[in-house]
This record gives sequence, structure tokens and C-alpha cells, in this order.
Amino acid sequence: MKILLLEDDEILNEIIEGFLQSKGYEVFTSYDGEEAQDLIAQHSFDVLLLDVNVPLINGFELLKNTRAQNINTPAIFLTSLDDTKSMKDGFLSGCDDYIKKPFEFDELDLRIENIKRLYKLDTKSITNISLHVKYDFSKSAIIKDDGEHILSKKESKVFEYFLKNRNRTISSYELSINVWAYDESPSDSTIRTYIKNFRKILGDACITTVKGVGYRFN
Repeated sequence: MKILLLEDDEILNEIIEGFLQSKGYEVFTSYDGEEAQDLIAQHSFDVLLLDVNVPLINGFELLKNTRAQNINTPAIFLTSLDDTKSMKDGFLSGCDDYIKKPFEFDELDLRIENIKRLYKLDTKSITNISLHVKYDFSKSAIIKDDGEHILSKKESKVFEYFLKNRNRTISSYELSINVWAYDESPSDSTIRTYIKNFRKILGDACITTVKGVGYRFN
């Protein structure tokens, strides 16, 4: 699982990074809001951990900008702002959770585990898609009665994004900015090819085309 950590205190940044890596997470660190914004544009993260009072772009504004671009990556604020107004501002900017400093690492671990549960982010597990179909994150494989269908690296990223956003219409733009790097945006025909391949495996009804809007994984 890939996590972005925005924390301008170098020592605390290193400590939190070490803890997250000990849990097996892939961690990208940043020390200011602009750097974090660039990383979000370049990579597809599973969770954002954001300090608020950081240089250049504060955490609240960063998350507002991120949500305005239809990037819905789960976000947790880690901040010393402990008043009710700041907490309200945090949730209004689009966060999923809010942790007040100082905090115990056990608390951070519990909050991340809760996000993983809510968004089905545990990539070590097998997820049920339907009664007879499962998806193995560790093997990037769709499992059916007729055997396993191994997906390519990019196919698995596209498919997993659909899994995380079941029953929600996703535009080609949203898919491209969450799965592809900013300098390798796919064409509409490329995305249609991925959809076609998934339908071959799961049947035409698995993904609905919402004309003029996008696609919905059923």
C-alpha cells in the first residue's frame, strides 16, 4: 500500500516514515504543500497523511485542491490544531479522519486500519466480487470457477481503482489522474480497451457505460 506523508518537521517526518515502513507500507515523504501536490499529481496513492501548518500550501488548501481535481484518495490530517473550528475546516476540506498531535503510533495504526477497512485497501487479502468471482490483490488475479485470470500491472491498477469505487460512476479523467502519472495520460480508446478486456473476463454487465459521464463497476 502506497502512502504520502506531508510533515515539515524533519525529525517527526523520519520517525513517522520509519513506523509506516515497519508496517510494510511504501512511503513517499514531503516537507511542503507544493512538493506534496506534485507527488499527488505524479503517483496514485492509497492514503494521504497530511500536516496542516506546512510551507507554501497548507494542508487544508492542498486537500481542497486535490478534491477539486476529483482525486478521492482517503486523507487523514495529523495536526497540532486541536480546536473545534480547525477540525471542522479539516473535514470540510475533504478529509476522512483527523488526528491531533501529539498522538500514539497505535492510534495512527488504528486509524489507517479503519481507512483500509472502509475503502477495502488491504492488498494482502482476497476480495469477493460476486458469489463465484474473487480478486486476489497479492497476485493481481481475477479468480473464477474456470481458473485465474492474471492482470498486467496497469490492468490491475485500473481494475483495483474500480473495485475501490464500486457502484460509483468514474469519468475517464478521474481514472487517468488516479492511475496514470501526470505525463502519461491515456487516450479514451486506451481506457475503452481496458474496459473491454474486463468485460471479456467478467461479462458485459460488470461495467456499465454511462454515456457522456464515464463507467460504473457493478
